[in-house]
Amino acid sequence: MQSIMRAFGFSMLIWGVTAAFSAVQAKELKNVGAVILLYHHVATNTPRSTSVTPQEFAEHLAFIKANYIVFPLKDIVEAARHNRPLPDNALAITFDDGYDNIYENAHPLLKEYGFPYTVFINPSVIGVQSNQLTWDTVKIMHKDGVTFANHTLDHLHMLEKHAGENNNQWLTRIWQNVEEAEKQITGHIGESLKYLAYPFGEYNEMLANKVKEQGYIGFGQHSGAVGPFSDLAAIPRFPAAGPYAKLSTLKTKMASFAMPVVSVSLSNPELTGAELPGPFTVTLDENVAKQLRLNQVTCYYQGDALPVETDANRFSFELSKALPVGRSRVNCTAPSNSMPGRYFWYSTPFFRADKNGNFPD
Repeated sequence: MQSIMRAFGFSMLIWGVTAAFSAVQAKELKNVGAVILLYHHVATNTPRSTSVTPQEFAEHLAFIKANYIVFPLKDIVEAARHNRPLPDNALAITFDDGYDNIYENAHPLLKEYGFPYTVFINPSVIGVQSNQLTWDTVKIMHKDGVTFANHTLDHLHMLEKHAGENNNQWLTRIWQNVEEAEKQITGHIGESLKYLAYPFGEYNEMLANKVKEQGYIGFGQHSGAVGPFSDLAAIPRFPAAGPYAKLSTLKTKMASFAMPVVSVSLSNPELTGAELPGPFTVTLDENVAKQLRLNQVTCYYQGDALPVETDANRFSFELSKALPVGRSRVNCTAPSNSMPGRYFWYSTPFFRADKNGNFPD
């Protein structure tokens, strides 16, 4: 009952904050979206590339407490889905992989602050691998208000095909994995969000279409805010670990807005070659695009600024280097017209298999 009352109280607080916005503010902010942070480990003895130390995590949370309103992930997804206004400091917290250090080092702090959060788990390793949560712990956390969602059954590379598989056979096998994971999560905690976080952030157009057809929401690992124009089969999240854990740079990302993208010239992020098939063009909603300085858009790839061409409500870039095997991405930002120091952010990922059709971890 206490957890229900806490959840009710939090919902009423959020309603009050949202309702307090004036009609003018709601009109101005309704398309800018919110930020979702992505963590994995909160520990000092785990791979640095996917880790924040407990001290770093505590610093993040203290800054968030002072400057942001932390929403349940579902509230941010539904706001994007139905074009509902959110405060311009809305934020959600997520974890991938279900490590036990989330419960040991992160959960006490998040519980103390009263922050809702979501953990994407792989059911086949819960309670099996020594560094994973157990189902008993998952249930304890769920009673405390934590939501759990699908990260596939066993954290496979979803884009890898078995020998002799065609596209339809591959998709059938992959989707059986997703559905079995969802079934196990539902069986243990009695809740099915139908949220899928792609392992390694890897997806392609065919898989994204399947996610939409089956009524799921997909989450990637490319950066950017999420809003009404976002692809709900590939929602961006800002990684907040390893090289991205430094609060001085993470602050800028937390303050970002969703780029109002209505179409792109290349819809499939899985590529077979090392070159893009021509310029990559991003088309923005004409009305919302007025909120940003399109003539100042900047795109980066592997640390290099790319040449960018703009035209009315579009911008285009071409890559300065060949695409590597594995995962890469281009990040593009444009300053807000009305809020100095804040940027509209767009990221597009690219995925390439090696000559054997495999993807590196």
